[in-house]
Amino acid sequence: QVQLVESGGGLVQAGGSMRLSCAASRSISSPNVMGWYRQTPGNQRELVATITIRGGTYYADSVKGRFTITRDNAKNTVYLQMNSLKPEDTAVYYCRFTAPYDYWGQGTQVTVSS
Repeated sequence: QVQLVESGGGLVQAGGSMRLSCAASRSISSPNVMGWYRQTPGNQRELVATITIRGGTYYADSVKGRFTITRDNAKNTVYLQMNSLKPEDTAVYYCRFTAPYDYWGQGTQVTVSS
């Protein structure tokens, strides 16, 4: 069974930066799409950003210009660089690898204090 292992969450002040990483626990074929989602209590999980194997990216409007998603295909790792963080970015962040499979990370808490 493949697990996605996330790292980099924690507590940061508003305006600060944080970098999340997510890697597969064992060697897998590179997923066509890697992405980051986030969820707050009582709300549905929402898409934050995705990146295709060719480097095409998508960002939610709420993070455009502040967050950057990148990937290392050789390491099957995806990153999320988060700058100018706001308290409303506080959430549990999940990574996801899709196509031809669908794997989720266990989630990492990001807390932005005002």
